Amino acid sequence: MIVSCDSLWKDNSNEEPIARVGELYLYKEDIKPLLTANMSKADSASFVNDYINNWASKQLLLSKAKINLSEEKLAEFDALVDTYRTDLYTRAYKEALVQQGSDSVISQYQLEAFYEKEKENFKLKEKLIRLRFIHLPPQFMNKETVVDKLKSFKEEDIRYLDSIGVQFKKLNFNDSLWVTASRVREEIPSLTLENQDRYLKKSQFFELQDSLGVYLAKITGVLEINDIAPLSYIKPSIRQVLLNRRKLDYIRRLETEIIDEAIKEKEFEVYAKDN
Repeated sequence: MIVSCDSLWKDNSNEEPIARVGELYLYKEDIKPLLTANMSKADSASFVNDYINNWASKQLLLSKAKINLSEEKLAEFDALVDTYRTDLYTRAYKEALVQQGSDSVISQYQLEAFYEKEKENFKLKEKLIRLRFIHLPPQFMNKETVVDKLKSFKEEDIRYLDSIGVQFKKLNFNDSLWVTASRVREEIPSLTLENQDRYLKKSQFFELQDSLGVYLAKITGVLEINDIAPLSYIKPSIRQVLLNRRKLDYIRRLETEIIDEAIKEKEFEVYAKDN
């Protein structure tokens, strides 16, 4: 349909059509941009043939629809098309204006202020954990030293663990980062929903083993379901909420300014109706 409409409005008088349906013509120039350099002759011929048949099918169906559908239905569809076109153009234009004119910087103060105001709306739906974690290969020789260092975790312990980190299958030393209990279970297959409460307790150290190796973890923090989520965990969500609100406010101001300017320039006028 798009190709056929373009064909109607272009000057194709010097081109030879490659297909026709009623008064509509399809030209080689309509298809040429769709062909890629890496297509073989056989592939190009097959693509063009399929495209022509698909184009013809759509035009014929459209023609039949216009004949057989009621005037009311056709009018309804035309109105929907006009509305969709208007929405598509205006939405794209507003998005472009928002990107140019709307500030995307959210300060720490704004994040904290929103968090404090809406804190009761940030109750957890899943248990959160902070932990240090190491996954050792099955035949690791110096497990006891690693256990002691992971528990103690002083500066010299961290340096030692970092120095042999390439021998570990996985590691996480950032114990200030909150992660979901389900994420922890993904990393430790022998940890399940049924037994997690035995191991995922604050200040708990645990060691689990399976055919894939040995899992060592030191729990440094636990938040339960219905506890208030920490700001560090939900900061990305809050930032997105504030950006969305700012975007909506900007669009509302923009729409108001456009109306006011149109009235001022006498481009927009509402006529008074007699009662």
